[in-house]
Amino acid sequence: MTNIMAKYSEKAGDKVEKTIHEMKEGKLKSGSGKKVTSKKQAIAIGLSEARKEGAKVPKKKG
Repeated sequence: MTNIMAKYSEKAGDKVEKTIHEMKEGKLKSGSGKKVTSKKQAIAIGLSEARKEGAKVPKKKG
């Protein structure tokens, strides 16, 4: 997957791609331990993990 948008670094895009793949395989779990079924939730988890690793990701809104 090439860069999602200019806002996100390539590392962040790779992380999101990986989490979506895990979700499709049924391996992605949320913080509470439940299986993730929403693509939006998988993207949010991927961005959060990328942020923790120091990738260029905009700050959370809200």
